[in-house]
Amino acid sequence: MAIGAHYGDAIPVAALLSFRLGGSDGVAIEAAKWRGALGALGFSTVTVAGSGPVDHLLPGLAIGADTPPARSEVEAALAGADLVVVENLCSLPFNPGAAAVVAAVLAGRPAILHHHDLPWQRPQFVGHPPPPVDPRWSHVTINGLSRRQLDDRGIAATTIYNAFAIDPRPGSDIPVLLPDHGDRGERVRDALGIGPHQRLVLQPTRAIPRKNVAGGIDVATALDATYWLLGPAEDGFGPELEALVGSARCPVVLGPPAGVGSFEIHDAYQACDAVALPSTWEGFGNPTIESVVHRRPLAIGPYPVAAELAAFGFRWFPLTEVDRLDAWLTRPDASLLDHNLAVASARFSLRDLPDRIARVVPDL
Repeated sequence: MAIGAHYGDAIPVAALLSFRLGGSDGVAIEAAKWRGALGALGFSTVTVAGSGPVDHLLPGLAIGADTPPARSEVEAALAGADLVVVENLCSLPFNPGAAAVVAAVLAGRPAILHHHDLPWQRPQFVGHPPPPVDPRWSHVTINGLSRRQLDDRGIAATTIYNAFAIDPRPGSDIPVLLPDHGDRGERVRDALGIGPHQRLVLQPTRAIPRKNVAGGIDVATALDATYWLLGPAEDGFGPELEALVGSARCPVVLGPPAGVGSFEIHDAYQACDAVALPSTWEGFGNPTIESVVHRRPLAIGPYPVAAELAAFGFRWFPLTEVDRLDAWLTRPDASLLDHNLAVASARFSLRDLPDRIARVVPDL
């Protein structure tokens, strides 16, 4: 039964709160999925963030804001909310002042702290305290590693893995064919200057140190392919990215293609021949499952959570075995793609997200 059904004619309100929402970063993408799932549970939803296209914009919540929001601002933005889902703002200390204000406002109120990362998982934040706790709050992690690390610090948590629209039904905009790239894929490849018999390796991430752009370039070089980095340089990584591109021994494409009209992440996956996720750290790493949904082989780095996800049975190609990926691309075997899709459908489907969230909603 939907949670909202318990309220009769009253519709409960869930507020999603973060540093930024509505964008293309992993936290914002998963928050949007949670918003849909909460709607399926009978909640009306509102969004609150320091930046982005949200219902309540509080600049003091933003990453690196000079001044945190006043308590009265946060209270006003959350007025009427029966449940508050805090997306990473009380997890990583990007804005400790704002996190303290939010924790104070939420004391004694039903809330879910949705942890995508934790301080000790980032070198620059080692030594920062763990997230705040309250008897009315539930803690949710996106991987088992974080759940165990919180438990070691006396904080009970539940793992809800990131979820994905996996069902490739007729009429879906999720491409399912390989090696036929389809019309949208061909238009993107043409815009990128990639011929029909050239290989294209997609790294669908931003350019920051932990994304290991050098590793992605190495994968494309070993496959005699063009390397396509979809996201921008952030956190001051621009000069290093420029140097990496300048020394690359394979063609490099940066950013979305021009002249394609509307462009979505699905188009990028459909256009590529293989996906690279060479990261040294990810809280989850959405390209792991996105590559599966779009039926593309994945070259993956040895970040800790990658092994946790692979243990479900996925057949990916470690960075140390790119020669095996080369052989697979030469003679594609659809059974590998079928197997990966079956694993993802059983364990990471968006259709199951509402029920999983329902189990961690505190008593309202």
